[in-house]
Amino acid sequence: MREGSLEAPTRHNIDWTDPDFINTEKIDEEMRRVFDICHGCRRCFNLCDSFPRLFDLVDESPTGELDSVESKDFKSVVDACTLCDMCFLTKCPYVPPHEFNIDFPHLMLRYRAADFKNNKISIVSKELAKTDRNGKIASLTAPIANWATKTDNKITRPLLEKTLKIHKEATIPQFHSQTLVKQAEKNPLVVNKDAPAYGQKVVIYATCFGNYNNPSLGLAARAILAHNGVETEIVYPGCCGMPSLEQGDLEKVSNNAKHVATELKPWIDKGYTVIALIPSCALMLKQEWPLISPHDANVKALSEATKDISEYIVSLAKKFSLAPGLNSLGENITLHLACHARAQNIGQKAAEMLRLIPDTKVDVIERCSGHGGTWGMMVDNFETAIKVGKPAARQAVKNDNRLVLSECPLAADHLMQGIERETKEVTFTKAHPIEIFAKAYGITT
Repeated sequence: MREGSLEAPTRHNIDWTDPDFINTEKIDEEMRRVFDICHGCRRCFNLCDSFPRLFDLVDESPTGELDSVESKDFKSVVDACTLCDMCFLTKCPYVPPHEFNIDFPHLMLRYRAADFKNNKISIVSKELAKTDRNGKIASLTAPIANWATKTDNKITRPLLEKTLKIHKEATIPQFHSQTLVKQAEKNPLVVNKDAPAYGQKVVIYATCFGNYNNPSLGLAARAILAHNGVETEIVYPGCCGMPSLEQGDLEKVSNNAKHVATELKPWIDKGYTVIALIPSCALMLKQEWPLISPHDANVKALSEATKDISEYIVSLAKKFSLAPGLNSLGENITLHLACHARAQNIGQKAAEMLRLIPDTKVDVIERCSGHGGTWGMMVDNFETAIKVGKPAARQAVKNDNRLVLSECPLAADHLMQGIERETKEVTFTKAHPIEIFAKAYGITT
């Protein structure tokens, strides 16, 4: 038996259709096996709140070992997992192919899948996960929705906290009445035929956030690509299913994967690269979907054809060189690397992209913002999320760069809230790296 693995981590398919997958006795048996190993190792103590909760359960038990921890108390450990994958990819020495075969995030997912099948997921959580429905409704009523969700609204935010359990201080993304797909259809772009990369083709997967909440991400991305000679199309067949994954609704995720992959397959067949605007969505298309639907040829093809937006621009720069026009912004940047960007195992692509901007220093933070999707918005989790994100917020303050970027818009919002608590003033500006890269090109959206 080896102490730890020196080999690259691998992941097993998620066999969610097997009845044993949601068998609560078998899940408890596996959790006790894994938790006992985690208790003896403790390398993940500073990643998220799951591990401190687990270690406190053990340390405060009658025997000081896992055998005297009641199974019902495991739920608090599961509830604190944000499925960021950092324990699997950056800390755990016992992931496959090691014989201990530890995949902590997917074990938490298995527990939630059983809860979902047994109707133990709250109605509020299920409804919040319906991002397409929610996005369509909020887009139709954007001015009212945005007014109601502002943190300084003393009328509606306490009501949202009471009914939806969203903490009244948590930032909620704004909505746009004109979706990214609609704006792209109304405003076609001319491709720069003189650019070194002329002839390349991409289809931008808008994502629910890019389509409903921040269309400027997609508009900036396609403008940059058009300037660099890349033909772009923007499509949005539906959500990647990450919110449903967080609830353990694997059937919904599988159905989304099949639908989106089928819709994007004709573009792939025509030689288009698929670009995802949000790291979580890129991770779903690249890694999670093939594990959930391993026998779907379209899902496999989509996985192989997908790149993160920063990853793609860096690849253009290396393979062809970028079109001229990048100018210094006159300021340095703090870049927060989102967990789901790191989980793609592609390197610091956003940092590489931003360093292509002349005379720009980029300080990188590789710590979790603490947000974890909708998890960090909820009443039960918000203060914990702020605590988990405090090291990243403090590092951003220490860097003293006025521009703070994150590839994950939700992480950026949450990080800014942590920064404001540290400084007691609003002196920092948040943005997505692609928006700043567009600004360096002189592109406005």
